[in-house]
Amino acid sequence: MSARKKLLNFLKTEAKQPMTKEELLNEFDIVEQQKHFFYKILDQLEKDGLLFKNKKDKYGLPEKLDLIVGRIDKNPRGFGFLIPEDPGHKDIFISPPNLAGAMHNDKVFVKKVPSSRANKIEGKVVEIIERVNHQVVGKFERVKNYGFVVPDNKRICYDIFIPGEYINDAKNNQTVVAKIRTWPKKNRNPEGKIIEILGYKEEKGVDIESIIRQLELPGDFPDEVKNEAERLSQEIPTDEIERRTDLRELPMVTIDGEDAKDFDDAVSIEKLSNNSLRLGVHIADVAYYVKENSSLDEEALNRGTSIYLVDRVIPMLPEKLSNNLCSLKPHEDRLTLTVFMDFNLKPFSLESYEITTSIINSNHRMTYNEVKGILVQENQELLELYDDFVDQLQLMNSLREKLREQRFEQGSINFESKEVKVILNNQGKAIDIQKAEQGIAEQLIEEFMIMANKVIAEDMYWKEEPFVYRIHDQPDQERLKDFNEFIHNFGYHVRGIENEVYSSALQEILNQVEGEPEERLINTVLLRTMKKAIYTRHNIGHYGLGLDYYCHFTSPIRRYPDLIIHRIIKEVIKDGMLSEKRRDYLEEKIPSIADHSSLQERRAVEAERDSIDLKKIEYMQDEVGEEFEGIISGITGFGFFVELENTVEGLVHVEDLKDDYYHLREDLHALVGERTNKRYRLSDQIKVKVIKVDPEEREIDFVVVDD
Repeated sequence: MSARKKLLNFLKTEAKQPMTKEELLNEFDIVEQQKHFFYKILDQLEKDGLLFKNKKDKYGLPEKLDLIVGRIDKNPRGFGFLIPEDPGHKDIFISPPNLAGAMHNDKVFVKKVPSSRANKIEGKVVEIIERVNHQVVGKFERVKNYGFVVPDNKRICYDIFIPGEYINDAKNNQTVVAKIRTWPKKNRNPEGKIIEILGYKEEKGVDIESIIRQLELPGDFPDEVKNEAERLSQEIPTDEIERRTDLRELPMVTIDGEDAKDFDDAVSIEKLSNNSLRLGVHIADVAYYVKENSSLDEEALNRGTSIYLVDRVIPMLPEKLSNNLCSLKPHEDRLTLTVFMDFNLKPFSLESYEITTSIINSNHRMTYNEVKGILVQENQELLELYDDFVDQLQLMNSLREKLREQRFEQGSINFESKEVKVILNNQGKAIDIQKAEQGIAEQLIEEFMIMANKVIAEDMYWKEEPFVYRIHDQPDQERLKDFNEFIHNFGYHVRGIENEVYSSALQEILNQVEGEPEERLINTVLLRTMKKAIYTRHNIGHYGLGLDYYCHFTSPIRRYPDLIIHRIIKEVIKDGMLSEKRRDYLEEKIPSIADHSSLQERRAVEAERDSIDLKKIEYMQDEVGEEFEGIISGITGFGFFVELENTVEGLVHVEDLKDDYYHLREDLHALVGERTNKRYRLSDQIKVKVIKVDPEEREIDFVVVDD
């Protein structure tokens, strides 16, 4: 048993109260030469949120002290929620005074307090474990010989005070980067120092650069990382090929979007008999090149994920790896990790699977549009171009149908997708907004990857090895009850609401409302009841997919959890099981890696969404005065949001509703007229005119157009 485990186990089972360092040293009989290492263990456990040190410098387990560890999800209006690390805990509302200076995404300890909100759990921050926002990007506003930085990220609700000596030649209204020197306290803003001037908002590239700086990620890799990547050989050693399953003669393809450059998955299919198929999912073996604790590995962990902004990609790995050595280019030998899955077709079931290290040589790089052209449009030119693989594509499509049908029968929830692509001209200006299609080609790869992730997670679960799971907890019971009360107005009812609500019951509701006028409304409200998926050491299943086991295995080029999973799998394949020493090491490392990866994913999603929203607003500057059809997408006391067909969202202010005084009815998800009883309800169709576009505040204002 590791020292960490012994310490935690002692505090859990034997310690009757919190203990000082000295008391713990005596308890474990730590000699002078080992004190330094013991203190490091205590510090790391505190950083991981597994120990709490009180004001008397005594250590105890958070759960024994009624403390909950998690990260702050800050709302632009000032309050926040604790998103607990333990998925067994519900989210906790935290009022602005109880945040105690905690900022968006900070890791904290929270204690429950009496709630001022009926039937809601409320808490207050008692300690900030980890600060995340070390620098803030925003507009500089000068006031005589000092100034403030107003953050671009509205979730950072504090303006940063800049003393005169730290202005560093910044001009009024410029976008700057401020490094925080002192953190916010009660009735006191954070204080900072301007470390970079990006320029004025209207200057080319400043908007996207500000998002990059907010992530605190460099645009380029450190020299030691680039040099390490450059030293990697293009040649695959003969002994490495010999220890792998040679699949270079097996026909296979990569299928990705038109603009994709990193191809980390290839797929193959074989007909074993009239009633059975073998699907092969072949994933780039990034772990072969990125060695644990190397400079490449440390940088990949720090980044956590590749980030796809509207005009660029910030990759997790240098280009030599992501677009070359680890990219499964056609007609080139590549190292992979393969999952073979054998399916019986009638009755449909997974019969068996095999996980192996491999070497492949992909036959084709196909795009989603080409696959659609073959399977849906029967394009003759494409049928001739890929005549050696048409039969396999048709087999894959039949398997896609069966996998998808089975998945939804088992409880997967099918929310409508709203992904868009903003088209930029050579100057980086938005000239068009296009909805991303989710056709059968995209579904084909999606279903195969989900199945591979499920098989890997279940295999490792039953082997009881340390692992990184992708989990999605079920919604809080209160939120589900609120949702059930809402849909009761339309004559629907969630099955099992009195006990445990299975995901299949929610999909049943979506099936019932399909094609009905209230479909979009109920989809929207249900989506808002759901929790976010995260990475964690402990498996509780994936509620949204309706799966008992799930992980991310299929994208090690762009996601760090996939990379560490590959290492674990390869070690288990090689030795049959992990050594006790290796298990202890991973048990200690995985929780912090999972937490960091979840944090980086959230930050990446925010950055990606911000970059798209910025360009949407830029696109709408030329549409002031134009009229559009839209759908009410959000209701507040100060107005309602309207989403246009092109997914742009703007606000109709309540004071611009001239025919009556309107009040928010949360139970109806509507603004209701005081005199007329007229209702503006979530998901109603509505016609609006664009009256104002403000790129600086990232706001678009509409008014209602009367028919």
